[in-house]
Amino acid sequence: MKIISKEFKHGEYIPEKFTCRGENVNPELEFLDVPSEAKSLVLIMDDPDVPPSLREDRNFDHWILFNIPPETRKVSEDSKIGTAGLNTRGGLDYVGPCPPDTVHRYFFRLYALDDILDLEEGASKEEVYKAMEMEGKILAKTHLVGLYEQDDGYKSVELR
Repeated sequence: MKIISKEFKHGEYIPEKFTCRGENVNPELEFLDVPSEAKSLVLIMDDPDVPPSLREDRNFDHWILFNIPPETRKVSEDSKIGTAGLNTRGGLDYVGPCPPDTVHRYFFRLYALDDILDLEEGASKEEVYKAMEMEGKILAKTHLVGLYEQDDGYKSVELR
């Protein structure tokens, strides 16, 4: 299984359009080689590079989607699919990269599951992981990493 974007390649910079400095919309993503026995997909975008002075766990959850139909092969720009989980800001929408300091890594993690998750909209990332892992539902997983750094001196501290 593989996740790709026409907007950036693995390990490259995410275009500003998809960040807090741009339109703050999700980039288009494509899912390849999803197992035929998959019953649902999960997509999680997070940043593990947050300074500990801002977040003790050093993580910011930007986008959580679960119970995505398994036949989904493309997530269009600025789209809504599946069931939304709770991001770190307390919302259900995509939150674009907005690092407060240096270059950060943004992981787009894709999971193919053998079942749908018995979770309500607004579930946390931890609840999604627990439901996937404790019940052994993961058939396949992959990730795409994008980078971003605000390069003009503007620094955000709106991480909560």
